[in-house]
Amino acid sequence: MSAWLYAVGRWCYRKRLTVIAIWLGALVALGGAALAFSGSFNNAFEIPSSRSQEALDKLRMTFPQGAALSALAIIVAPEGEQVDDLRPEIEAALADFEALDEVVEATSPWNEYVDGLVSDSGRAAIMQLSLDFGGETPTEDDLSGMSDVAADLEAALPAGSQVSMGGEAFNIELPHLSIIEAIGLVVALVVLTLLLGSLVAAGLPLVTAVTGVGIAMAIMLLLTRITDINSTTPLLSVMLGLAVGIDYALFILSRHRDQLRAGLEPEESAGRAVGTAGSAVVFAGMTVFIALLGLGVANIPFLTVMGVFAAVTVAFAVAIALTFLPALMGVMGERMRPKPKTTKQKKKRDRPGLFAWWVGVTTKHPVATIAIVVASLVALAVPTVGLQVSLPNAGQQRPDQPARIAYDLAAEHFGEGVNGPLIVTADIIGSTDPLGLMAGLKADIEQIDGVASVPLATPNPNADTGLIQIVPETGPDDPATTELVRALVDRHDVWLERYGVETNVTGMTAVQIDISEKLTAALLPFGVLVVGLSLVLLAAVFRSVWVPIKATLGYLLSVGAAFGATTLVFNHGWFKEVVNLERGMPIISFLPILLMGILFGLAMDYEVFLVSRMREEYVHGKKPVDAIRDGFVASGPVVAAAAVIMIAVFAFFVPEGMGPIKSIAFALAIGVAVDAFLVRMTLVPAVMTLLGERAWWLPAWLDKLLPVFDVEGEVLSKEMALKSWPGDDSVLYAEDLAVDGVLDPLSLKLVPGNVVGLVGPVGPRTGAALALSGRLQTTGGRARVAGALLPETAGRVRRRVTYLDLTHVHDVAESLEAVPAGSVVIVDSVDLVGTKREKAALMALVERTRVEGAVVLGAASEDHLRDFAVDGTFAAPASTREESRV
Repeated sequence: MSAWLYAVGRWCYRKRLTVIAIWLGALVALGGAALAFSGSFNNAFEIPSSRSQEALDKLRMTFPQGAALSALAIIVAPEGEQVDDLRPEIEAALADFEALDEVVEATSPWNEYVDGLVSDSGRAAIMQLSLDFGGETPTEDDLSGMSDVAADLEAALPAGSQVSMGGEAFNIELPHLSIIEAIGLVVALVVLTLLLGSLVAAGLPLVTAVTGVGIAMAIMLLLTRITDINSTTPLLSVMLGLAVGIDYALFILSRHRDQLRAGLEPEESAGRAVGTAGSAVVFAGMTVFIALLGLGVANIPFLTVMGVFAAVTVAFAVAIALTFLPALMGVMGERMRPKPKTTKQKKKRDRPGLFAWWVGVTTKHPVATIAIVVASLVALAVPTVGLQVSLPNAGQQRPDQPARIAYDLAAEHFGEGVNGPLIVTADIIGSTDPLGLMAGLKADIEQIDGVASVPLATPNPNADTGLIQIVPETGPDDPATTELVRALVDRHDVWLERYGVETNVTGMTAVQIDISEKLTAALLPFGVLVVGLSLVLLAAVFRSVWVPIKATLGYLLSVGAAFGATTLVFNHGWFKEVVNLERGMPIISFLPILLMGILFGLAMDYEVFLVSRMREEYVHGKKPVDAIRDGFVASGPVVAAAAVIMIAVFAFFVPEGMGPIKSIAFALAIGVAVDAFLVRMTLVPAVMTLLGERAWWLPAWLDKLLPVFDVEGEVLSKEMALKSWPGDDSVLYAEDLAVDGVLDPLSLKLVPGNVVGLVGPVGPRTGAALALSGRLQTTGGRARVAGALLPETAGRVRRRVTYLDLTHVHDVAESLEAVPAGSVVIVDSVDLVGTKREKAALMALVERTRVEGAVVLGAASEDHLRDFAVDGTFAAPASTREESRV
């Protein structure tokens, strides 16, 4: 991959204007289309397979009025007056509500069939509205008609009266961005300038990140026309896209600047930066991408959609960093080259800096460092035990929001439960006394602990479905309401035996409770998926057992600390003023699983960028402790800067962020801070010091099973170092190429026009042919075949070298005739060539190949090759198990 990315980087550098035009053209075109054709966001939280959702869907068919989207208007009379005195004005407004197209039915506070719509004090009343928007989520414009009627009613009432619209339809907080979020980008610009030493260079990551986010957002807005997207999704994608987009561009750009400082030409440097740091960016982006797609494990549609769009935003961040960024490098050219350092700056650079001091402390006292960090993070994680979650409701919005005002007025005058009513449905089609049955169910429910009132218990007009509306004593996000739902569900068998009817508990509050419980239940399987993925990926990257175990345990500490801090601030209200929070409240239900997925990807980013440099120093022969310290000093500043940028982007979404995004941004900011500075930059060096040589141990059997990831571009680095090797006109040059147990060291050189024979038993001969064609992994030596290195770029060798084993073909002559000429052609088992046509086909292949390339022919003995080996040159590969001779 690194070699391919190197070519991509150089191509984008050369074709910079074309690449820039493509990306900016896509941004403008998609952005314009999104402005013209975008739909609306849908805040409907549903689980299709849940019992409460199925009951609600059935209710929409049998009793549509009871399952319709609802709203309410709450009217509060001035102090000392009664709403009964305002009845004429309220009844007139009721007619105005009914005249609106979206209002199906408006229920008067004094309706004879519904209880509890006038408060016990007589100062407040509620009008209930059943709405129909054709299945679409209403926008603010859609709701404006009802808001206008409410405003007219308030104007008609005596001074001091209040009329406020609320309920399910108004419980929609649409996403928005403010100037506060932009401050995060300013902080990022400052950090980038300090690290890169250039304001112009610092601006490039911001340009690429904003472009990627803009394109992803435009696609998302367009897709609102054809799919349901939650209003939290766009802000989550913006926040995550900006953070990773800036970081990924920083990793590549910092490598480019370092190479320019070392004297490399700009185009070559751009290619190498994309090939080396870009390989790590691809791996890092892949981990975040997979973790976000893994949110689908919960099997909850809105969460899956959220994960998919966030993953798409990350994919654009990676693609733009690998293409748009090198194109911008091309535009900047030599202006990106850092100015030569003065003597004073060089002396200052040679002094031990902060990072050298810090890694010195952690590696000198590893046991104490580990004990302090682990104890602190475990202590911070303890409050997670009491974590409270729920889905958003109007009570969690800012106090100045209309829906929140209505929520608070309803809670004050009617009790908390009126904001989260429950519905019990009964299948009464077999009953001969539906009214009596409903009265019996109502009486039973009124006796259950936690029930404040049962304002409505009625059959539908067809007398096949009964609906009972229940007002709990507690609010929709109170744990006691969840217990009441469970108590109602547990009465199913009792009511089935007593009344002979099937019952279900539903309503939006019950559905939201089901969703929260399912999300909580999904944490364990998702955690197992993430931890398992972490272990496999890191074992493959670092060829180690202990490094992935250490990295995964560190990730769990980071997640626990982020959960604990979020619990303290958002549930218990500690330091709530810092995050602009009015009071402690439950966090959104999908935050835990979302945090686990996103933080996993980001934690693996920092692990790869930091530890891969340590491994590089170790592979180059340094002692373990020296490799840890030198690797930390080399990569620490970039990792620290990337973490600060990510924390800043997340943190500035907290003060003004809408309810769900506020807690998500806070948890991510804390999680990244803990993971980057306490786990990766403090705990990791200490643990690696204790492990010493064992840190890089991997059993041979596991080494063979795991795939190989070149995340730091080692292949490209080796290719660059051997760019002129072997320095002749050979098309195949092998130097002590070997395969353990199959092929002893083999050296061979072919130039265009050569035809060479490999002679010997099948094992070593075919092993040599397979190794030279890149189809058998070598264990020693090196080679350049058809311009590609072995073993580093075996895949490229396979694509460039034609290999044909005649033992595996049906028609020898036809197969030989179909082989195209190439720079290197290898034909094994030539012993099978016998007929005149077969000999003619092989000779024709040899003749057309040797014009510009070389041919290798394999056979059991020299006799089979005399008619074809024009040069009279033979190689006899020996084996540790079988001897060969010419």
